[in-house]
Amino acid sequence: MFTGIISDVGKVVEMSRAGQLARLGVDSSYDPASFSLGASVANSGVCLTLVAVAPSARGARLSFDVGAETLRVTTLGELRLGGRVNLERPLRVGDELGGHLVSGHVDGLAQIEWRKDFEGQAHFRFRAPEGLARFIAAKGSVALDGTSLTVNLVEGNAFEVLLIPHTLSVTTWGDKRAGDAVNLEVDRMARYAARILGQD
Repeated sequence: MFTGIISDVGKVVEMSRAGQLARLGVDSSYDPASFSLGASVANSGVCLTLVAVAPSARGARLSFDVGAETLRVTTLGELRLGGRVNLERPLRVGDELGGHLVSGHVDGLAQIEWRKDFEGQAHFRFRAPEGLARFIAAKGSVALDGTSLTVNLVEGNAFEVLLIPHTLSVTTWGDKRAGDAVNLEVDRMARYAARILGQD
């Protein structure tokens, strides 16, 4: 379980494929001694299992095996060497819940329709996949590329969020442009409510 509060931005240093499996290597600023093999790490909102860790010039090189289905339904299949990913380590008992509860299981891809920058902030409009928009509500939470964000406006399948300068500077969001796809995880509470009401 995660909170959607990004703790590092990693750089892709390996993306190799062998059949239906890919090996993703990410250079991070984390302490390599703080990891155990089998740990969970969210990569741009996708929960992956750590299969190798080694010291690097920056901190720790983290390696993950990524299956064909994950490559197909998330943005990880589009990663290239030098690309950047939002990283988050899992929530521990006693940690501050600064964002909202995020599972790291991506529901679908949202597409950026436009981006408007002003006063160091960025206003984004997204198009949600058919079937997921009903789980997105104004003033509710949504995880986009692993980042916990508050929804400002919903119009049909479209929704908008506003990113402050701090978020833009400590995540990959400063790089995002119109037409880009991002990993979308809707609020679990919205899914549970729909299930209880018999709408899911």
